Amino acid sequence: MKAIFLLVAVAASALPALAQTPIAAPESLLHLSNSFDLVVHAPYAKTATLFGPEGERAWAGKHWNPEFIHPQPAADIEGAVFTIQHGPYKAVWVTTLSDLSARHFQYVFFLPGLMVTVIDVRFKAVNENSTGVNVVYTRTALTPEGNEHVATMSEGDRTAGPEWQKSIDDYLAEIDRAPKP
Repeated sequence: MKAIFLLVAVAASALPALAQTPIAAPESLLHLSNSFDLVVHAPYAKTATLFGPEGERAWAGKHWNPEFIHPQPAADIEGAVFTIQHGPYKAVWVTTLSDLSARHFQYVFFLPGLMVTVIDVRFKAVNENSTGVNVVYTRTALTPEGNEHVATMSEGDRTAGPEWQKSIDDYLAEIDRAPKP
């Protein structure tokens, strides 16, 4: 019992010193959201196939090379888990929502120790041959080092719409020019 009183007394005597020691405030972690819209000149049934991880290979460029963990063989389904190389980092992606009837897809990916990104994709008919697409990127830093990645990638998100539009338009024009069997 004396030991407990001694411990309490030592702790109590240290409190004034601890109260005077400044505690560093944690660095604020970034949480940024950006969106863009584009129009795919194709009906929804065709457009939707372009926005799954496997379907995106057709237009997204060489950097888009998903390596599927699940399912095997690769398929654009809800619950799919795959990785993508982002510079020196390997991002883990999950298709969290793939609802064709609701015209709503969602993906989450994370760069371990840096950031988490949620990508929300919604479709609406413009007319029978065109589909409007709204893409929202929400990025959250996990660490102070992640702030730089969130800021840099969010800046790219702001300008991604025209790039996606051109890549998809070019792809659709290419398949329209291809000889029909």
